[in-house]
Amino acid sequence: MALNAQGDGGDRPVLVFDSGIGGLTVLREARVLIPERRFVYVADDAGFPYGNWEEAALTERILTLFAELIATYDPVACVIACNTAFTLAGAALRAAFPDMTFVGTVPAIKPAAERTRSGLVSVLATPGTVKRAYTRDLIQSFASQCHVRLVGSVNLAAMAEAYIRREPVDTDAVLSEISQCFLEKDGRKTDIVVLACTHYPFMANVFRKLAPWPVDWLDPAEAIARQVRRVVPETAGGGAGEAQDTAFFTSGSPDFSTVRLMQGFGLKVAAR
Repeated sequence: MALNAQGDGGDRPVLVFDSGIGGLTVLREARVLIPERRFVYVADDAGFPYGNWEEAALTERILTLFAELIATYDPVACVIACNTAFTLAGAALRAAFPDMTFVGTVPAIKPAAERTRSGLVSVLATPGTVKRAYTRDLIQSFASQCHVRLVGSVNLAAMAEAYIRREPVDTDAVLSEISQCFLEKDGRKTDIVVLACTHYPFMANVFRKLAPWPVDWLDPAEAIARQVRRVVPETAGGGAGEAQDTAFFTSGSPDFSTVRLMQGFGLKVAAR
């Protein structure tokens, strides 16, 4: 079990966890704000995609993984850079590991409700995030005056993984996944789409080209990074130094293009 974060001397890393490689969007922002820390990126590629799992089995898997990860890496904080994982298992993780600081990822419904002018907001997410009571509670709490459309995409996370690796992606297939985000009602149009999966921001430029009209694609990565900065103690030095940030894949065998991608992000892929 990890020690309390205060007074750690700066040598403990920040752990960033995602079902795949979408959490790199969060890692990219967090590094800017927390340059003195090392980072460990964990991709549960053996379990990807999370949308295919039963809730109880996925919760058990995530808890088991974190027992190993916390024991292995002794992080100062764990960032759950996955809406599906955190909305499902966030409370269970905090209960199971009360001495660990967890920063979660939830759909950015509150800032969307604050920014919208038309009152028409869409949330582009995985089916798991769409059906979660957590998501509907966010809408009720922060966006009750808006018309919020939940769009659950079965295939978009996998498409984003392929796109990030520079593999060809069928734009017609992408359009079919996002088309339900665009609503016209009483002379108003959807003006904000919440990207409620950390994979999706990598495809934002594709979304912009395919959209029938301009919208604000809301990426939560920067806000998540700011929260990590708030909870991680600042240190004068720390463990960053010349040590390279690492990436760990639960399959133990990421393909060549994924390894190259990690290297491009300055990450050394750790052996299982």
